[in-house]
Amino acid sequence: MSRRRFFAPPGAFNFGKQIVTLTADEARHLREVLRLKAGDEVSVFDGEGREFRATVAQARRESAELDLKHEIEPARPESPLQITLAVALLKGEKFDLVVQKATELGVYKIVPLMTQHADIKLRDASDAEKRVARWQRIALEAAKQSGRALIPKIHPPTPLLSVLNSSNPCFLFTEKEGHGLKQIETDQLTAIIGSEGGWSDEELDQARAAGAQIVTLGGRILRAETAAIIATALLQHRCGDLN
Repeated sequence: MSRRRFFAPPGAFNFGKQIVTLTADEARHLREVLRLKAGDEVSVFDGEGREFRATVAQARRESAELDLKHEIEPARPESPLQITLAVALLKGEKFDLVVQKATELGVYKIVPLMTQHADIKLRDASDAEKRVARWQRIALEAAKQSGRALIPKIHPPTPLLSVLNSSNPCFLFTEKEGHGLKQIETDQLTAIIGSEGGWSDEELDQARAAGAQIVTLGGRILRAETAAIIATALLQHRCGDLN
């Protein structure tokens, strides 16, 4: 039988009393969907890589309480490669798809990028917050489905230059002027994916000046969401755990 897994943020764990309290959404899933009752065995993870065996203590309308038993290995291990995936803002459900599949593929962080040719422009800070909250929920569900105990953090929309100036080695994927992926020897990196409109000459110059590797995925023009998923898979194959 597959694990009946639930998520609770680190602050919901009380290790002194050996209990954890689930949020309303998780409690409703426990009670109304899985129809679990007191004494049933489950597992609960904290989104930061730890998972625990537990039993249902009580399930109320808006919350549920679990008795913690002991820490266990997550259903699926984390990759030895920490990928930060920075992707230009995309229209509609395209960015949702990137978040879901990148989480399944083991990325560590996801950064929505503000670029010159991004498919959408944010109206204001409230618009950005709502989108990030939605993407964080998608990442949570994808982590639960794929057996991860770590949920990728979705960062606020960020300018390209800020990502290029981070401490990680950067690989900027483009349809022109790049080279193939060379041998990589690192345990953390940032993969940068542009929009359907591609990169401006100014952005490519900024990437080169920052020391980023300019990488192409071959002769065919890919949709941005396809490029993000393929780039993640290739990097995990090269120096992660996708063999």
